[in-house]
Amino acid sequence: MVVVGIAGVLVSRLKPAAPTVDRSTIWTDTVKRGPMIRQVRGSTGMLVPREDSIELIPSQTDATVVRIRVLPGALVTPNTVLMDLADPQLQQQLLSAQLTLKAAEADYKSLQASLESTLMDKKTAAAQVNAEYRQDKLQAQTDKALFDLGVISGLAYDKSRGIGDQLAEQHALSQEQLAVNQKAIEVQLSSAQAKVDQAKALLGLYEKQTAALEVRSTISGILAPLATPLQVGQHVTAGTSLAEVIQSGKLKAALQIAETQARDIQIGQPASIDTHNGVIPGHVTRIDPAVVNGTRTVDVMLDGPLPPGAVPQLSVDGTIDLERLRDVLYVGRPALGNENSTLSLFKLDPDGKGATRVSVKVGRASVNNIQVLDGLKEGDTVILSDMSRYDNVDRVRLD
Repeated sequence: MVVVGIAGVLVSRLKPAAPTVDRSTIWTDTVKRGPMIRQVRGSTGMLVPREDSIELIPSQTDATVVRIRVLPGALVTPNTVLMDLADPQLQQQLLSAQLTLKAAEADYKSLQASLESTLMDKKTAAAQVNAEYRQDKLQAQTDKALFDLGVISGLAYDKSRGIGDQLAEQHALSQEQLAVNQKAIEVQLSSAQAKVDQAKALLGLYEKQTAALEVRSTISGILAPLATPLQVGQHVTAGTSLAEVIQSGKLKAALQIAETQARDIQIGQPASIDTHNGVIPGHVTRIDPAVVNGTRTVDVMLDGPLPPGAVPQLSVDGTIDLERLRDVLYVGRPALGNENSTLSLFKLDPDGKGATRVSVKVGRASVNNIQVLDGLKEGDTVILSDMSRYDNVDRVRLD
């Protein structure tokens, strides 16, 4: 009885046997040394149009949709008619502008004829004064010669010279008056021409708005759906978006990156976009400062050609290269555990039949790998899968 009692005490003090783990249910990795690329992954992204690839066509006037010719998703080219609008008031304004222009042009021509007639009368009067001035000037020269020869008296010469001086002043005044009339005519015609130009501009505006009732695309691309689709018979106000055309070859990737991972992303960092029909290289061009549902949007410009079937709103995955670490210990990223922390992992025995819990200090992490700072050495193999069910044991057996 004493022997049985002692044996019972010894058995109670024995540690429980290590639990057995099915090897097929775990995954492992071996610690390596070398370069490690730090990456972050955006698993929920999509292709979206670039800012320079969108043509938004607004309504020029208040109008009514009378016909829709092309539906979203169709390929369009420049001058493709997308829909027809109607605006009876605009037609009336166009007709009124046409009549206003004709009236302004008629007024201009009438004023021009009247002013030219008046100017012609002024020119005729000036020509008569000029003729008399020239004739008297010659007479004065002749009288001076006769006076010098003593043929005529000084009184006759003075009278001839006085008449010449008077006609000279009249000639000068007629020329000044003619110049003033010419400038006045130019001012009046300029005012009349401004009215003609104003009428032309107004008519051009109404013509442009009338032409815009036939909504056309100006670029080649895909007709995108509007947030609020238009219906035949719907009334639209000026400025309402009628259509949106996207150039299919000008797309970028918008990746949703977890807020905690986006802090290390910088503009210009290289990236890879997986369209599920090929991988396209790219680089980061924008990081949205806003945080929505714990994520930030990161825009990636694509540096390679798009694969067939790449369209806006296509779901994509992407990875961004943060930095390249040289000559570091690293291992596959465990299912549980964050970077710059201390993890508890199971390290496989050399014979691979069991694993012992070890404390591992890790540093910077990537999508698939994490840096090992302490607790493991090159060549060690550890279990990366979730082993939380074995938190109460320090050793497991592998079957």
